[in-house]
Amino acid sequence: MSLDSTLESRATGTVSSAGEIDLESLLGDAVLGRDDHENAPAFVIRPDEVRDVLTTLRDEAEFDHCSCVTAQQYPDRFETIYHLRSYTDPTREVSIVVPTPIDDPVSESAAPVFETADWHEREAYDLVGIEYEDHPDLRRILLPETWQGHPLGLAYDQEQPQVVTLSEHANPIAGDEHDAASETMFLNIGPHHPSTHGVLHVKAVLDGETVVDVDPDIGYIHRCEEQMCQGSTYRHQIMPYPDRWDWVSSGLLNEWAYARAAEDLADIEVPAYAQAVRTMGAELSRLASHFIAVGTYALDIVGEFCAAFQYAIRDRELVLDVLEELTGQRMMFNYFRLGGVAWDLPEPREEFVAGVRDVLDSFPAKIDEYHDLLVTNEIFQRRCVDTGVLAPDAAKRYGCTGPVARGSGIDYDLRRDDPYGYYENLEWDVVTEPDGDNFARLLVRLREVEESAKIIEQCLDLLAEWPDDDREIQSNVPRTLKPEADAEIYRAVEGAKGELGIYIRSDGTDTPARFKIRSPCFSNLSALPELARGEYVADLIAAIGSLDCIMGEVDR
Repeated sequence: MSLDSTLESRATGTVSSAGEIDLESLLGDAVLGRDDHENAPAFVIRPDEVRDVLTTLRDEAEFDHCSCVTAQQYPDRFETIYHLRSYTDPTREVSIVVPTPIDDPVSESAAPVFETADWHEREAYDLVGIEYEDHPDLRRILLPETWQGHPLGLAYDQEQPQVVTLSEHANPIAGDEHDAASETMFLNIGPHHPSTHGVLHVKAVLDGETVVDVDPDIGYIHRCEEQMCQGSTYRHQIMPYPDRWDWVSSGLLNEWAYARAAEDLADIEVPAYAQAVRTMGAELSRLASHFIAVGTYALDIVGEFCAAFQYAIRDRELVLDVLEELTGQRMMFNYFRLGGVAWDLPEPREEFVAGVRDVLDSFPAKIDEYHDLLVTNEIFQRRCVDTGVLAPDAAKRYGCTGPVARGSGIDYDLRRDDPYGYYENLEWDVVTEPDGDNFARLLVRLREVEESAKIIEQCLDLLAEWPDDDREIQSNVPRTLKPEADAEIYRAVEGAKGELGIYIRSDGTDTPARFKIRSPCFSNLSALPELARGEYVADLIAAIGSLDCIMGEVDR
């Protein structure tokens, strides 16, 4: 199929609003057609115009956040979609659609414009089979390098045997230029090591104890989550999966990411009462996630089973007790439903609300303990202050979000900036720290514990006083959902680790044609080389922990 016919098949009409007219005028002749996305203007461009278009949008329209890259295959073409947002206003969104012909799926790489596209395009190549010209390191990222075929491509033979052999041994530092007297060595860290927080393999090149280069090697726990969602129904079967992405207590936040995308796609309204329950549950999940992040980080820095780790586990258990009472589960909650939540607060309501308040009332003294044990700890300060520095512009280039971005002074939080749930009706603050080092990221999480507790307290006040006859937990949702064919949407929520987004394309059936998960940990971890180069080995370990990555969410 020719490129011209491929592009012609994507052209869908004219501009519909004044804001979009400005973008189309800005991009000029690079725009070859329009596409229909539910929440963002979408422009179809040639595969040899990618860098120019993205540079124009970044520099002249302030779309400085490449939040997600989605690759997919149709019967007549391949397609890459760059989902762009603005860090100053994430409600400003645009999608750049890049079709390529079936017989020659080659497109320009966006990595020279947005460094986060490096990993995203590697994933697109690995799973779908699209190649990207001038990519700095186009190789597989989730599957072994010797894997045959691309699993999300339509021509992939799922029955074929895979003989995954080890690649030939190669000198990992070949071509690197170092002083002849240096003590350069190659060090494997992980994939099974406590300091990597999961099955992460870090290839480190050292000169003495100084880190020269770092290459995070991921994919050890890749579980085909996107493909499983594509084979599951919107209404009932997908919702249990999100709990298993970031499994460290963040389940309700993950469930909300899917719910927001599917509800917007299918035009489902969520009752206000259910939104308040969701908001309370989500912040409980954020509390549990931040406690385990702070506790395990104390292990990384101070070592052994220190008091801070034991205190964090204690406080996380208290939150999990509340979540278990609310949802029936301690980790894999499956509590959200499209259109609301599974059930109301447990009875007796007054007893449940009082129990949650007791947990929250204990937090101020406990936060003081964490500050005494960690923040004012001289050893902790020497390990974390001015190490693992991530400058704001670098954080933006790598698409960092959540506490990692806010620790670099980037005032970006989707709860406030792209409101959903009940957040816009509550009083709370977005936490930022200016220094961008390992210490700043810890401070952000500790301060966010206080803000989450503040949000939960307000939700409890609302829920306790909510009229009995207006406690609607679910809207009326059809038993079988079949969104309109070829509808496309990307929506995101503020997960515990940052922007957790979902892209869905429907084909008129009750299962998605494409389901893409934008993991905040995936983009945050890709910035590790930026944090570690020039630091000591001990600082590398501190940097890994400061990112708070869950490898199940990275690999999906």
